[in-house]
Amino acid sequence: MPQAPDRPKSTNAQRAKPKLRPATSARAAQPQSPQNSTTAADACTSADNVLGTSRTIAIGAPNGLQVGLKTYPQTIKLEDHEVVLTFDDGPLPATTGKVLDALKAQCVKATFFLIGQNAAASPQMVRRQIREGHTVAHHTWSHPSITMRGLSDEAARADIGKGIAADERAAYGEAARPEKPHVPFFRFPGFADTKPLLSWLATQNIGVFGTDVWASDWVEMTPEAELELIMSRLEQAKRGIVLFHDSRPSTAEMMPAFLRELKARNYRVVHIVPGTEAPELEQAPANWTSETEATVNRVLSKLLARPKLATAQRKVKPAKAPEPAPQVPE
Repeated sequence: MPQAPDRPKSTNAQRAKPKLRPATSARAAQPQSPQNSTTAADACTSADNVLGTSRTIAIGAPNGLQVGLKTYPQTIKLEDHEVVLTFDDGPLPATTGKVLDALKAQCVKATFFLIGQNAAASPQMVRRQIREGHTVAHHTWSHPSITMRGLSDEAARADIGKGIAADERAAYGEAARPEKPHVPFFRFPGFADTKPLLSWLATQNIGVFGTDVWASDWVEMTPEAELELIMSRLEQAKRGIVLFHDSRPSTAEMMPAFLRELKARNYRVVHIVPGTEAPELEQAPANWTSETEATVNRVLSKLLARPKLATAQRKVKPAKAPEPAPQVPE
């Protein structure tokens, strides 16, 4: 994941800092029948004391799609104070469950980009995500530390395909469609795409999602610091696709307060779901540059240099001890 940018500078605005407070206790989520799911949806529609989900956008990628201004020069067109909430690297029961509890309490729908290994290990958590109305998308099988750019094109395709297949099996069981996934949405680990992989995904009608705003939750910080940071960035951006990691304890702990803060500041949540038509896009400003590209290249060069250095060290033979000087007979 890219290195966290500097924290936004403080301004003269007199807005109070967002505060964490204990989340209200909630009953553990129980398996829901379609009738119960409908009842819950009706309750959310009629509730006025929760954040809710304001609208849904159906997204297709008939000719390929790449969105998210951190990496690409276009993003999904959203209105002022509209956000799309996305989560990477799950599911992990200890943290993803808390995130789902927070979303459910506020009647909010989000999109989860799953690591296939984690989905295979926790299919019950994947099915809970679907049962509660969230979108389940894809984030490779193994999330390799060297990213897709550090693999051959063949190996990268295999890791992506294996991840999609694992997500499908965890989510839909016998109804799995690895060759034509129910949700053709994908996010590159570390945003490290390649032109051949983008072209290949486009031929599969799979949309590629970057992000517009991130919480930098891959960096160790307190929930309070994370909340202040992401709200500062949202106040600057005013809208966009937002990236969190449901695998991070700080994010799970912060999520109830974050959702309350969104409502207090009049933000509205937009849910993205699979569709057939390309979405309306917003183009980047004329001076746009990829924020992720330089970081990805720098991190990747360091990672790839490590095995080369180790190999070079193994090849270097220890220097021989100098031959003892001949002894002069007495």
